[in-house]
Amino acid sequence: MTASSQPAPAWVTAARRQAQCPPAAPRVPLLLGCECVGSVDAAVFDQIGIQRLLDKRWQLSQIEHQGQPAWALPAQEATAALNALAHALRAAGCCGPWRDEQLAVCAPDGRRLATVERGAVRVLGLATQAVHLVGCTAGGALWVQQRSFTKPNNPGQWDTLMGGMVSAADSLHEALARETWEEAGLRLEQLQALAAGGHVQFAQPSSEAGGTGYMVERIDWFHATVPEGVVPVNQDGEVAHFECLTHGEVHDRLARGAFTPEAALVLAGFYGW
Repeated sequence: MTASSQPAPAWVTAARRQAQCPPAAPRVPLLLGCECVGSVDAAVFDQIGIQRLLDKRWQLSQIEHQGQPAWALPAQEATAALNALAHALRAAGCCGPWRDEQLAVCAPDGRRLATVERGAVRVLGLATQAVHLVGCTAGGALWVQQRSFTKPNNPGQWDTLMGGMVSAADSLHEALARETWEEAGLRLEQLQALAAGGHVQFAQPSSEAGGTGYMVERIDWFHATVPEGVVPVNQDGEVAHFECLTHGEVHDRLARGAFTPEAALVLAGFYGW
């Protein structure tokens, strides 16, 4: 990790402020049983013909929670109920990009209660976890990737060596290993001085589902040295290409907004800003 002797650039304060923004429109709490797990734009369920879900096996109920209206799904068979809701949202065009990937749904204290399709997490305001890897060289440069231009989010923008979601099937370390291989073709055993760096938090409106989404995410980031002569090679088609940049070049691209918001704040932490 590189501690900077310079004060944080102006963009850092703005980026951190942007990462913590209230919803653009009123949202209604979403509960599993008595546990609040997310929130929904007040108008979303009006758009999907919610009676279709009520007529099925799982009932989506309107209740009162802490003195305000809320939506609740039963705690029993919560995974099936949430995924039925995700499919209803998808059918109505009120869902994010469908991934066929399950993410954990947790109580406020971190207990896992269920899983749900990744494409529904933003519209339902569910908290997610991601992982990033900052890849250095022994000479002090950084490996960065340009995201594929076909990615649904931030296509063509610059990113850390690796950045990906922690799926329901993975622990944090397993996600770090899997994503590092899929995105950069590197095994953790190849890297030197791998260490946890810190984390960043996002709570901000999301453009998914026509702007009705809300992003709540914790990103844990790591840093490591990529040995001399080792070059990252993408395995999953989600990276356009990699570049090895000096710190000055990274700083310049950060200032120009060329990196994703997530990568920008991870790198701000890496630089000690």
